[in-house]
Amino acid sequence: MKFGINFFPTVGPAEKPAGRHFDECLRLAELADRLGFHHIKTVEHYFTEYGGYSPDPVTFLAAAAARTHRVRLVTGAVLPAFTHPLKLAGQLAMLDNISKGRLDVGFGRAFLPDEFEAFEVSMDESRARFDEGVEACRRLWQEEDVVWEGRFHRFGPVTMLPRPYQQPHPRILVATAKTPASAQAAGRNGYGVMLVPSINKREQVQDMLALYRKSAVDAGFQPTDEDVHMSYSCYLSPDPQEARERGRAYSERANRALASAVASWRTTSSADYAGYEKIVDRVGHGDFDRQLSEGKALVGTPDEVRARLEDIREWFGEITVSLQVISGDMPYEESARSMTLFAEHVLPAFG
Repeated sequence: MKFGINFFPTVGPAEKPAGRHFDECLRLAELADRLGFHHIKTVEHYFTEYGGYSPDPVTFLAAAAARTHRVRLVTGAVLPAFTHPLKLAGQLAMLDNISKGRLDVGFGRAFLPDEFEAFEVSMDESRARFDEGVEACRRLWQEEDVVWEGRFHRFGPVTMLPRPYQQPHPRILVATAKTPASAQAAGRNGYGVMLVPSINKREQVQDMLALYRKSAVDAGFQPTDEDVHMSYSCYLSPDPQEARERGRAYSERANRALASAVASWRTTSSADYAGYEKIVDRVGHGDFDRQLSEGKALVGTPDEVRARLEDIREWFGEITVSLQVISGDMPYEESARSMTLFAEHVLPAFG
């Protein structure tokens, strides 16, 4: 198993100015590099306290690349529906070169109705725009004199500059939250997957993972632990009571941010997002104790977290775990303590 740090902001100006948030995250990125974590990851979202401080993961990861040496940089994820593929492929190829090949590219469909409305993109085009955007980027990285005649974009012949540092292109990961077909398509195309175990039953995640791995093997692709990413909220303390109290507070803070961001699903429906209208009720009934008991959050002492990760490995096999160690207005010192305790007392148990 491999472990990295996930920077998914759930904070706004009333709690923490953006400049201070970015400064602290970049300091944590440097710490992750020193402590031997595998990667740092950040998201693309807009407008709300649920991810809104990260409208462009490439900008943040470029800054992190300049301040680190070994840690990999992961977009978790960029959203092709909102960016022309010529622009997106060029930005990511530039970051791959700046970081000297430390980039892994995660692509996502997006799922917040307010974002689609602001960008004037139909949610019913989500799947098609995603598929077209990912494939266009792959071809622009891998081929020269690319001619593209798609449903949403037409261009060419063009040869993208710069060429990616990694050949034929950076590792591609696909965010697949709830749709088995997405996992199956990722395996068939030789891509990795980014799963979110906190919003699904364990058995559903296992089924999606089995489907992904079978599809990949059937297509001649042998996925490794770096091809399966899962994210978990994480809070470590030597004092188990403090860990639970603080972990609960930050988890509930993040849940409130998510609940606000998905509120528009009450009046939205889309064929590309079957069942998503139920997400409002699920988020509104978030239960921290249940999340903890079901192994969907890594909160506790280092020994407790290590034991939970052993269960996770038994359930899902060798995977890459992204630790969400910063939530709401969490002070830098608390995030750094969780990372340091994890690196010193948990990482060694997993090689």
